[in-house]
Amino acid sequence: MARINNLQDLNKRKEKGMASLFPSKTKVMVGEATCGIATGAGLVYNALAEEIEKQKPDIILGKTGCIGMCYREPLVDVIEPNRPRLTYSKLMPKNVPTFLNQVLEGNHKRKKPYCRIDEDIFIANGETKRYFSGALPDDLGEVSLMSEIDFYEKQVRIATRNCGYIDPDNIDEYIARGGYFSLHKALSSIQPEAIIEEAIQSGLRGRGGGGFPTGYKWQSCRKAHGEMKYVICNGDEGDPGAYMDRSIMEGDPHSVIEGMIIGAYAIGAHEGYIYVRDEYPLAVSALSLAISQARECGLLGENILNSGFSFNIEIGKGAGAFVCGESTALMASLEGRAGEPRAKYIHTVEHGLWDRPSNLNNVETWANVPVIIARGGGWFSELGIENNAGTKVFSLVGNIRNVGLIEVPMGITLREIIYDIGGGIPKGKQFKAVQTGGPSGGCIPKEMLDLPVSFDELSKAGSMMGSGGMIVMDETSCMVDVARYFLGFLESESCGKCVPCREGVRRMHEILDDICAGRGREGDVELLEAMSEGIIDGSLCALGGSAPNPVLSTIKSFRDEYDAHIREKKCPAGVCKELSKSKANA
Repeated sequence: MARINNLQDLNKRKEKGMASLFPSKTKVMVGEATCGIATGAGLVYNALAEEIEKQKPDIILGKTGCIGMCYREPLVDVIEPNRPRLTYSKLMPKNVPTFLNQVLEGNHKRKKPYCRIDEDIFIANGETKRYFSGALPDDLGEVSLMSEIDFYEKQVRIATRNCGYIDPDNIDEYIARGGYFSLHKALSSIQPEAIIEEAIQSGLRGRGGGGFPTGYKWQSCRKAHGEMKYVICNGDEGDPGAYMDRSIMEGDPHSVIEGMIIGAYAIGAHEGYIYVRDEYPLAVSALSLAISQARECGLLGENILNSGFSFNIEIGKGAGAFVCGESTALMASLEGRAGEPRAKYIHTVEHGLWDRPSNLNNVETWANVPVIIARGGGWFSELGIENNAGTKVFSLVGNIRNVGLIEVPMGITLREIIYDIGGGIPKGKQFKAVQTGGPSGGCIPKEMLDLPVSFDELSKAGSMMGSGGMIVMDETSCMVDVARYFLGFLESESCGKCVPCREGVRRMHEILDDICAGRGREGDVELLEAMSEGIIDGSLCALGGSAPNPVLSTIKSFRDEYDAHIREKKCPAGVCKELSKSKANA
């Protein structure tokens, strides 16, 4: 793979990538992210490969990442010269021969495409291009534009801009979508301090859950004393039901790498690490290949783009401990020690990995950086709402029609997400609550559906942004049982270093177990509230300090359910088995 030394070389690779994105012959792309494979995309790909080998048509077979429509998986895209890009949904292996014949005939009426893409697709490097701009063929007249589907109409894709469009294994397709042009711009014409100012102006806050302003963190790390500094990407993502970072790592790994290189240049770091849980094999594979490709092209390593700046990235694999999503525990794990957090008065930007200045941001944060450099911090800051600029990626799961990955402007309401994008609650059930922020987040009731989604508003409501998980619950959910489930998870995932978290969460879980089993007593709710205060005040890290959120938020909004469990020995939702047995025996 030829080295890229300058803008001319980058443009040559861009043209090669354009030829792959907009081929002169038919190309079929299968969505092979983890979500797609779980629904049979791998089998669809294999069936297509076998059928193509049998018929030997002159078409290209490729793969792409998750575009977000997990509820329509498996997804297959068809790209034909001078026609819109077409997306087919729920394609099964048994239907592949008929589907392929339909594609070869150019007739898309037998199996109607779910949607088409012919709008502008580039948001980086100041360029746009359409898949198709001519008169729409008759057989596609009733096929909706992707941007007009309810699921996408209110979305703005920045961090996920390439997911589902490009082959993540093809660096040229990433370059064709504006990739590494921001890196060239940064290294050739922007001073490190000016990059940090751009990040500050953008208003980008850490998307891993803490919400600390990214530019100020970079600034602190740049000013920290020490010749050796590190840039780290947190790809641990331990929240149940969350897969935002995984999808970006699988579907667009180069965006993370490019963001890290730009950040490293701004900070003055020459070594970087991407920490990924070992349960993400596809993400590890995609990142490993992308790092190898970037090195071969001279975009990683010595003298990047002949700028004199050198930087390298290695992957560190974690064993899946939830606590390793916390920055200091993650760094301890990278050092080969037990993943335990440390006191927060020691700042990692000054004393981080191996006691050296270290800057840690999560996957989504790094993926935003190339776009901010390309379009400017002012452009990014205009998206979203005050003090919550840009977009946020969420995994929308649970009792919701349109399960999937979404990217929306900050400030959008929960109602818009759940009903306009998510399609509402299936089977005629009523919405009850949505849990945001992972297991340490809170449950927000229907009375607060018009709450704007932002770091500040979610915190005021007793929840948190977290990394971006959203679990929707309907009327069949027991909120006491929900709190018990999350406390059980947090108990098992506590590192055990500090007493308030280790013993407090365990005892709270025992009390919730008793309540759900019909052994609840008067005063238990008040005891849970009092213990929560102690755990919040005394825990060493934010994971322990936020552990009581599921309990406090459910007590606040669903106190009647706790009372029913304790006083009436009844589970209103009929979920708690022991109480259901008692009722039946009575």
